[in-house]
Amino acid sequence: MDDDFSSHLTDADFMAIAVLLAQKSYDEGGCPIGAVIVNNATNKIIGKGHNTLTQENHPYNHGETSAIRDAGRIDFSQTTLYTSLCPCVVCATLVYMRGFSRVVVGDITNALGTEALLQEQGVQVDILEDQQGIELYARFRAEKPEQDLEDWQGLSAVQK
Repeated sequence: MDDDFSSHLTDADFMAIAVLLAQKSYDEGGCPIGAVIVNNATNKIIGKGHNTLTQENHPYNHGETSAIRDAGRIDFSQTTLYTSLCPCVVCATLVYMRGFSRVVVGDITNALGTEALLQEQGVQVDILEDQQGIELYARFRAEKPEQDLEDWQGLSAVQK
């Protein structure tokens, strides 16, 4: 991505990219959650990912964990994570353990609850609800409630 172009991208632009990644997961048959990691100094994307729990048969390939894996072994304290849905407890824990300075959340309508956990750990949390992402996750939840439950609580919750 051109430096001049990326320098003009806004939080809303990065959230739109996270939602596009969520759409990719949905189109693949997965949970529609996407995430983007941006370097605060350069405004460049350094990691991106989407939920692949179903596609890769892996219980913690959430959007956030996929983006963190894509970014690699870096200092996350100078980055912002944009996620299309409020992170689960596992992802929120990983975010503060890796030292992210800021998280921007695109949907607290369909999921919320870890904002306080992140803030207590010194992570700045900004809410920037994206209507397209909200509608996408609501549609997914209505279409595949068992897959949604599995993503959040595991197969044992589905089998109860």
